[in-house]
Amino acid sequence: MIKIDIKKELFGSNKEMMLDVDLEIKEGEFLALSGVSGSGKTTLLRILAGFEDAKGVISVDDEIWLDAKTTLAPQKRAIGFVFQDYALFNNMSILQNLLYVKKDEALASHLLGITELSELKNRHPNTLSGGQKQRVALCRAMMGEPKLLLMDEPLSALDSKMRTKLQSEILALHKEFKTTIIMVSHDPSEIYRLASRVVVLEQGLIINEGKPKDILLKTSGSQKFSFSGELLDIKKVDVIFVAIVAIGQQLVEVVITQDEAKNLKVGDTVELSTKAFTPMLSSTKQ
Repeated sequence: MIKIDIKKELFGSNKEMMLDVDLEIKEGEFLALSGVSGSGKTTLLRILAGFEDAKGVISVDDEIWLDAKTTLAPQKRAIGFVFQDYALFNNMSILQNLLYVKKDEALASHLLGITELSELKNRHPNTLSGGQKQRVALCRAMMGEPKLLLMDEPLSALDSKMRTKLQSEILALHKEFKTTIIMVSHDPSEIYRLASRVVVLEQGLIINEGKPKDILLKTSGSQKFSFSGELLDIKKVDVIFVAIVAIGQQLVEVVITQDEAKNLKVGDTVELSTKAFTPMLSSTKQ
């Protein structure tokens, strides 16, 4: 069990805010941290890792990592950290990167096998693709057999096909090693697929938490679909108005009334929903 009850004053570009988090995480849980940029997600990870200080208490299995008298050093916290920028040693081979953490060739070979990197073990990171580098970073984080694995948007720079592949490998590692994982992500599909619980931060505070389906699936009343997006443009086409809305990586055109067009402005966060609608779902595979 991980118990977190911390406070830290943060200074953003617009205003000061207080990161104030009181949270318990079960052993072996896969927790996702969500929320807009600047809400305190990455800072919370860094506090857990010991890279930043804070006031309060952090305990892991009754071991104190942080309190008024104690601040456990990062190297003593049994943590694995997967950064967005991989942070690999380019002067070492993939295998050497893993063995630098722990001299356990059997474990290194096992991890490389799970992530389909065995044939590349003697290559150097600067010869690998982004997806391959991220898999090496994940393996290296697991080499210390950490109690807690922290991941800060680890797949954000990858294309959708590679993200899906790595999500499967992360799930496989989580299932086998039963490591407690905390992952920062802005991708609803990634959170839904990987996490058992999601915590939403806003201005340093927890504003919502629960199962991904309950938090991310936005439906109310008789609505069949409900998506949040950004209003990019409103165009008048003959006698109708058309709104252009960005939802995730997709752009959607929606016919709106003249009154709606008057009340909306570009840049608004809008909700697109429908009631009397029978969807058709088809595969995009050719």
